[in-house]
Amino acid sequence: MSESTSAQDQETIQEYIAKRISALETENKNLADELETTKVEREEVRAKLFESLITNKKYMREVERLKKENAILRRMPLFLATVVEMGEDYVLLRQHGNNQEFITTAPPELMPKLEPNTRVAINNSLTIVRILDRCVDARAKAMELIEAPEVSYADIGGLEKQIQEVRETVELPLTQPEIFQGVGIEPPRGVLLYGLPGTGKTLLAKAVAHESMATFIHMSGSELVHKFIGEGAQLVRDIFQMARDKTPAIIFIDEIDAVGSIRTHDGTTGSAEVNRTMMQLLAEMDGFRTRGDIKIIAATNRIDILDPALLRPGRFDRIIEIPLPSLEGRMKILNIHAGKVNMAPDVDLDKIAKETEEASGADLKSIVVEAGMNAIRRGATTVSGDDFKMAINKVLGDEEEKKATEGCARMFS
Repeated sequence: MSESTSAQDQETIQEYIAKRISALETENKNLADELETTKVEREEVRAKLFESLITNKKYMREVERLKKENAILRRMPLFLATVVEMGEDYVLLRQHGNNQEFITTAPPELMPKLEPNTRVAINNSLTIVRILDRCVDARAKAMELIEAPEVSYADIGGLEKQIQEVRETVELPLTQPEIFQGVGIEPPRGVLLYGLPGTGKTLLAKAVAHESMATFIHMSGSELVHKFIGEGAQLVRDIFQMARDKTPAIIFIDEIDAVGSIRTHDGTTGSAEVNRTMMQLLAEMDGFRTRGDIKIIAATNRIDILDPALLRPGRFDRIIEIPLPSLEGRMKILNIHAGKVNMAPDVDLDKIAKETEEASGADLKSIVVEAGMNAIRRGATTVSGDDFKMAINKVLGDEEEKKATEGCARMFS
């Protein structure tokens, strides 16, 4: 009896233990699942916290920006004025807009930097707060050459004498002024290039811009002609003022006949405005104000219509003619432009130079390009003599066409 009871008790204990183990395993599995879920939720919370921190930084930056903007909006405005006169402990200013003049003071650190015509900002108490930059027209700033052209003196053929004269007039006084001081003469101040279209006037100015180490300001004469009264003259003043601030400087005026023709008055405001602009240009080139290390190069193909006041020494000390190239010059120009061209053995540049007697430098370049286009049209990789012959006829015209043109010109003259 006792043995059977003992066996039953043992089975009951084993069943209890098995059930207990099963329950613990289930509970352990549930806890493991809860742990995994908690880890995932923790990662999600951490990601949300990270996003919140980033958003908080963005909002803090926005708050700082708004605070600064609010401070700027609440700050009292400054007024514009110009220094008229200075003393040891006072400054006479003229306020813009109402032209009222008043005496005020400036901080000790600003006093040494002030001079007449300096633009300054003043507050409500009429005290100088800061010095402003000199006012220069944005169009004048755009005329400054930042990147030099890829044209050097070696790329110009047949103008060795003219190049030498330009370098003596423009570059030498800027690079070696002591030479002129030793001789006791004032260096040339400007050079005017004139000649037929396509002879290389603008190309020579590009070479000067490439070779010189000075500030190069380029403009066209037509850019100085404006609709409103005084606008062209103001632009001329701003251009020369910018050149003075950035000396040594070279100013190149292409097609100067657009603004420098002989002064006439036909009763219109247009011609009067052109005359005013030219008179301002004359004053800046040689007036009471010293020009400093500023050299001027101008180019035109109508020197016959330029005003005599523009041509006198002191404004243009050198007047250089850029002629049509000679036979030797044409040969050099052809060698420059045809140097990289794949030419057939039958191409004779000497013969081409002799056949292009009335051609300009631009014509010769166009002939080389047109000959290359002829080779491309027929699918060849080399340019033949026939290609050059066709190019010459197209660019310069054949003899019969020339004679017909000359006959028409004589008939109508």
